[in-house]
Amino acid sequence: MLTLLDQLDKGTLWRSPGGIHPPEVKFLSNATPIDQLPLASTYLVPVPQVGENCTLAVKVGDSVLKGTPLTQGTSIWHLPVHAPTSGTIVAIEPRASNHASALPVNTCVIAADGKDTWCELVQNQLDDLSHQQIVDKVRSAGIAGMGGAAFPTHIKLNPVSEIDLVIINGVECEPYISADDRLMREYSQDILAGIGIIHRLLTPKRIVIAIEDNKPEAAKAMQAAVSQCGLPAGSIRVTVIPTKYPSGGEKQLIQIITGREVPSGAIPAKLGIVVHNVGTAFAIHQAVTQGKPLVERVVTVTGKNVGKPGNYWLPIGTPVDHVLTATEFTPEADQKVIIGGPMMGHALANIQVPILKGTNCILVPSSQEIGSAPEEKACIRCGECATACPALLLPQQLFWHAKAEEYDKAASYNLKDCIECGCCSYVCPSDIPLVEYYRIAKSALKQAADEKQQAERAKQRFDARLARLEEEKLAREAKAKEASERRQASMTGTDKNAVAEAMARIAAKKAAAAQAATGGATIEQPATTELNATATDTTAAPKGKAAVAAAIARAKAKKAAQANAESTKTHGAETDNAQIDSSVDVDATESATDAIAQEAPLSQKEKVAAAIARAKAKKAAQQTDTAPLESTETADSTSELSAADDKKAKVAAAVARAKAKKAAQQTETAASDIEVSNTDVSVSDINDAVAIKKAKVAAAVARAKAKKAAQQAETNAENGLNQTATPAVDSAASVQADVNDDTDVATTDVNDAEAIKKAKVAAAVARAKAKKIAAASAAESKTDAEIESVDEIQTEANVASPSIAATLDTATTEADAVLPSVGSTAEPIETAPLSSDELKKARIAATIAKAKAKKAALAQEANASSDSSVTND
Repeated sequence: MLTLLDQLDKGTLWRSPGGIHPPEVKFLSNATPIDQLPLASTYLVPVPQVGENCTLAVKVGDSVLKGTPLTQGTSIWHLPVHAPTSGTIVAIEPRASNHASALPVNTCVIAADGKDTWCELVQNQLDDLSHQQIVDKVRSAGIAGMGGAAFPTHIKLNPVSEIDLVIINGVECEPYISADDRLMREYSQDILAGIGIIHRLLTPKRIVIAIEDNKPEAAKAMQAAVSQCGLPAGSIRVTVIPTKYPSGGEKQLIQIITGREVPSGAIPAKLGIVVHNVGTAFAIHQAVTQGKPLVERVVTVTGKNVGKPGNYWLPIGTPVDHVLTATEFTPEADQKVIIGGPMMGHALANIQVPILKGTNCILVPSSQEIGSAPEEKACIRCGECATACPALLLPQQLFWHAKAEEYDKAASYNLKDCIECGCCSYVCPSDIPLVEYYRIAKSALKQAADEKQQAERAKQRFDARLARLEEEKLAREAKAKEASERRQASMTGTDKNAVAEAMARIAAKKAAAAQAATGGATIEQPATTELNATATDTTAAPKGKAAVAAAIARAKAKKAAQANAESTKTHGAETDNAQIDSSVDVDATESATDAIAQEAPLSQKEKVAAAIARAKAKKAAQQTDTAPLESTETADSTSELSAADDKKAKVAAAVARAKAKKAAQQTETAASDIEVSNTDVSVSDINDAVAIKKAKVAAAVARAKAKKAAQQAETNAENGLNQTATPAVDSAASVQADVNDDTDVATTDVNDAEAIKKAKVAAAVARAKAKKIAAASAAESKTDAEIESVDEIQTEANVASPSIAATLDTATTEADAVLPSVGSTAEPIETAPLSSDELKKARIAATIAKAKAKKAALAQEANASSDSSVTND
């Protein structure tokens, strides 16, 4: 059985499926040799292949020579382009593309200088170049497939698999096109030189030059060149194949030569086969041996509307309108200009487009050659398209899905294997432009694939960025940790303590800020024995306020207990009790503030309030020392009265005690309310600047008036003690005389009505203020239990000190009598609240004034009775 190589040597051929036999019409262009056209004034060199890793190597204003690279890059898919002639870069801007869509592409616009000067070319001997150097030269020359696909040639010359067969494609099956035909006729030796370079790079077992039988002159020329090429005998041969369209297709030609079918989605290299065009072989020879980049190619200009049809060497970037003008183009109405052949070419919407590396033909047919496009009719399902398809596809199915824009379903029918040969459209009786539908579907699929690829690349870049940021973060953390460890290692004991203290201060500040944000912590009132005895409210309260209330309650309970224990003592002892009570008040105030300090840490405001309270309590205790002295003097004089008057004195004392008890209950209730209220305010409620100011003004007024009244009363008392009284006859008379003597001067001074009135007014004002403040304080938050406890303590204190109570009752009665006469004088002052110390001072001053007034009145009555008894005697 013959092997494939044996069959190739014998010239065995296989049939390819499908295909058609359209009119060739090659005689219009293949009769004349390849010619040159005059240089254009402007060349348009598209640079859409700059690619991701490529950049422009020139800028506007640069002067370039023929063959100067315009782009540079490192990507394997990068295909550089070169200046087609010498001149100046006048613009780099989007221009219409040589495509059916005419979409703009980035283009270098070169103004030719007309000299067509080459850049420096480096010629090489093939034997002096290595394999990789040859591939690099092919790549740097920008050589692409010249058959129309424009696939980068350097990739085909460096396959990953072993190549057994190389096919040189000289079939050129497209009607009207004769560029390869004339090239093989005129440059067969150069083509064979290029084939020799391909043989050196790929080292195939066989090389087959395939030519259609409608090109006999080209086949003879190539056969003559093969006999002189110097390649090993039997390794290369020329094979003539039957004329059939599209036998020049890569896969179709492989099937004709070898009988093998390239699988769908695969490339011929997987079968050990590589296919190159004869024009590509010619360009490889020029690039490797002469150093010329691909800057021009042979293009067939044909059609009955061209005055000079033929094949021409056209520089890459030559405008199509320049070519048509140089070949004496005579357009018709609705004239079509087709790039490529009539089967696979596309009509141009704009002839201001350039010649590209894959452009092999410019067809300008007349209306007799190619009429206007017929109207598309409905598919009749004849199946002719499937019979003519050389790729064995189902064109009818592809058409339905493409028309319905179901591109995914069209792709499932192997749309990508369509070579767009146009056989299906050519045989369709309904004149359906099937190839146009397939091209649209391919473009949509390509766009979707590009978008997906871009999204994938964006995702990869994003992931790489995240990874980079994470690495940088870890590096920073490691660096910071290392620096911290170095600092800690070099840190002394003092530095460590300072750091610890700083951390503690920061933690304390955070805790304080958190407590302030939550409105302060609350605690539950402890259920102690003293609090149970004086209050019933044990609910949670602010720490400072609860501590103040508890201290006051303990002080009052202690005072009440002492008063009860001493209630059975004598009148002199009662006077001592008054002094003890005063000291108890001071001690209680001090103990309260101390308890507050011990129970809970106070703020600066609370500490100041406690210090003020202690100072006022001590001052009040010192001032009240005068009251017991007066009471003692009165008690001593009373004890010397006769037995007859003793009963009257006891009755008067009882009445005085009752009145004192009543007055004490009222005044002490007000005082206790004021004291508690002032304590509460001093701890937590005094925040209003206006209220504080009013309280200070009112207190100052009251202190001034009370001080004035006390000074006047003390002055009167001192004057009275300095006077000498007249002695009496009997004991009762002597006692009365002593009283008269003691109050003689006082009576004289008190007769001054103005002084007495001022003293009474001051007392009345103080009393009115006490009542007003007591009424206002009664509405505050203190419980009834606390008020009753204060009343009981005050009542017991009144019982223990009857002389003070009697004196206070008399003063209260007289002040109440005088109060209506005060009128508008007390009104402005009633609205200002007073502190407990100020009220206490005012009450003491009023008591002394009233006691002295009463003493003066008694002295007047004794004098009157004495005078009458002397007269009777």
